[in-house]
Order: sequence, then C-alpha cells, then structure tokens
Amino acid sequence: MKQKVNIGVVQSAPVYLNVEKSLEKVEHLLKEASAQHADLVSFGETWFTGYPAWIDYCDEYAKWDFKPTKEVFAKTYANSLDVNGPEVAQIGKWAKELGLVVVMGINEKVTSGPGNGTIYNSLLTWNEKGELANHHRKLMPTHTERLLYGQGDGAGLKAVDTAIGRVGGLICWEHWMPLTRQTMHNSGEHIHIAVWPKVHEMLQIATRSYAFEGRCFAVGVGQIMRVKDIPDELVLPDDLKDKPEHMLLNGGSCIVGPDGHYIMEPVWDQEGVFTAQVDLNRCYEEKMALDVTGHYQRNDVFQLDVNHRRS
Repeated sequence: MKQKVNIGVVQSAPVYLNVEKSLEKVEHLLKEASAQHADLVSFGETWFTGYPAWIDYCDEYAKWDFKPTKEVFAKTYANSLDVNGPEVAQIGKWAKELGLVVVMGINEKVTSGPGNGTIYNSLLTWNEKGELANHHRKLMPTHTERLLYGQGDGAGLKAVDTAIGRVGGLICWEHWMPLTRQTMHNSGEHIHIAVWPKVHEMLQIATRSYAFEGRCFAVGVGQIMRVKDIPDELVLPDDLKDKPEHMLLNGGSCIVGPDGHYIMEPVWDQEGVFTAQVDLNRCYEEKMALDVTGHYQRNDVFQLDVNHRRS
C-alpha cells in the first residue's frame, strides 16, 4: 500500500447524453489528472453521461404516459454504458496506461437478459491495472430518481484492494443508510468516494460524518451541469429560459480527513481537476479513539448480515 496518495477530483461537466464526446473528455481529464501526479481520479454521480437534474426543475416530466419524458428516458438509455461494452474497456485501458485508480459514476444499461430496459445509477472502480475491480448499483434511487432508475443490490458493497490502498464508494443518499455505511466500514476502506450531484450543505455534513465515522479519507465529488444541458424535449421553467449558462449543479467537491476536517475545502462554481495529497497512516492513528469495525462494533451485541448477490 502506498502511504502518501494524491487524490484527484474531477469537477467538470460531461457532454450531456453524448457517449462519444464524453468518452473523449474522459481521456483528456485522466491525462490532466495524471499530469498533476494524481494516483486516484474520481468522477461524480452518473457523470457518464450526466445526472438528470431536470427532475428537480421541469414540473411536467412525472405525468403518466408523457411522451417528452419517455423520449428523454430512451435517449438516456441509448447514452448509458454497458459494463461489458467498449467504453468501459477503453477507460480501463487509459487507467492502465496512466497507472491510475479511477472511480466513476455512470448511467448503466443492461442490453440483454434480466434487467435489460432498466437504467441503473452505478459506480465503477478500475484499479491501476485497468481491471474493473468493482461495480456497484445504487440501492435506492433518491425520491424523484425512482421514475428513472432501478433498485440496485449488495454485490458492489465493498472496498477493493489497489496499489494505493483499499478504495470504496457510495452514491448520494446511500450515505444516510446506517447499515450500508457499516457494511462499507467493515470492508476496510482507506479512501471512500462519495459521489453526489452537488455537495450542498447537508451533503458536506454527510461526507464529513462518513470520514469521521469510518476513520478514512472521504472524497465528496460534485458535478457541473448548466441549464443548456436540459434535454430539448422538456419545457424549462420561466425563470431559467433565458439563463443557458446558469449552473444547476455547481460542484462543492471536497476531501475530508479521518478526523472529519477538510483537507481540501469545497470548490464551488469552478470546472477542473483538483488534487490534494493524503497520508493513509492517519486512518490508523484515528482508529485509536474510534473504530466502528473493532472495539466500537460489539459483535457480541449486534449482527449484520449482507446479501452480496447480484440481483
């Protein structure tokens, strides 16, 4: 395990619902992170190819049998990734070439067999060898997301070994699920990637709390999305119609140490790749006082069973 690790956070918009151009942007961003000597590069929730922030702004989308929303769903499916597809393989090749661990939120589709036709809110982890080391699907889509995404499973609830330590991650409001957090803590994370649409105040609290509770480094990854990215099929609210460059998602990415304090303060309203160095030995220093997987777990009192099967 590498003790000193340079963490890179991508806070840059994808090319919304465009696989080819977003893939080109991934190559550019990974090379930019590598030039900044990053060992790990993290992207936000459903970064590839974009978070559906329009669910919080376009009032009509939830109507039954509403053709514009069905058209957007079909477009999102077409521009989602199959984990066995060429784009995932290509990102793995770049990870290997650059020697990077890469964690990325994606819109995932299944193209055959059980689950085909469903879109999943997923988080992929490639190790420095370019191997797809973990594939996690969000357990419970949050509120309005339930019209778009299927429910995930426990198959990806784990940290994985990499050259820079054990890396895990959760998606958005999974950080409010106590048993999900405990499952991840038990898997022995050194670095936890917390992906969000934007990391607003309550999500800053969740990220900092996770780091403190798990005695790990927590990387809160926010996104950038502008009004102009909302699909043309949907009608904009009046207060946004003349503001194409207005940010619906404006980042807030941060890095938090195992004591719950910021190593990288939240970055707002900026696009780019932001990096900071961390010392993984701090994970063990902080466990002296609090170890929720050890002396604070009390297995003689509590038991936690997890179904890790892929559904």
